[in-house]
Amino acid sequence: MMNIWTGQRIRLRAVDAADWETFHAWDEDSQIAQLGDEIHFPRNAEGTQTWVEEAAVAVTKGPLTDDAFRFVIEKLDGEMVGTLNTHSCDRRNGTFKYGVAIARNHWRNGYAREAITLVLRYYFGELRYQKVVAHIYAFNTGSIHLHQSMGFLQEGRLRRMIFANNRHHDELIFGLTNDEFFERDS
Repeated sequence: MMNIWTGQRIRLRAVDAADWETFHAWDEDSQIAQLGDEIHFPRNAEGTQTWVEEAAVAVTKGPLTDDAFRFVIEKLDGEMVGTLNTHSCDRRNGTFKYGVAIARNHWRNGYAREAITLVLRYYFGELRYQKVVAHIYAFNTGSIHLHQSMGFLQEGRLRRMIFANNRHHDELIFGLTNDEFFERDS
């Protein structure tokens, strides 16, 4: 049986309340936080548990209003390796954005590429979106190379938008259309 959310090595699933301990452990890695967003103040176990419980019951607002979703990326054996969050979903214009984060001990295994591919197949092939945009910090060379290798084009550079490691950095904007994706994915 085929499942659109299952690839060769990973599957995408919703957040489960039982995931809180893994998310709490991931909160300890400041470099990963900085690569994808920013370093936040420390959160205690109860705070993480509450956040995960709320994320586990969060649902989209309906098929015609909001397609934002937080996916857990897990290996086929059930081990969590990361997350992918779609956001800024605009059905009128057919555009959306996403962010992906992989736990450090799972870097360079192709999990982000496979998760992105599964999401793009669904958003382009089922929900009729026509373009995806990814904002990547200029110091996140791994993500830049990944997106370039997947056919994303750099469409812009916002100068000095991110402050990290005691200096300002540029934010790069990468885009991919559904036509470009399906040319490569066929």
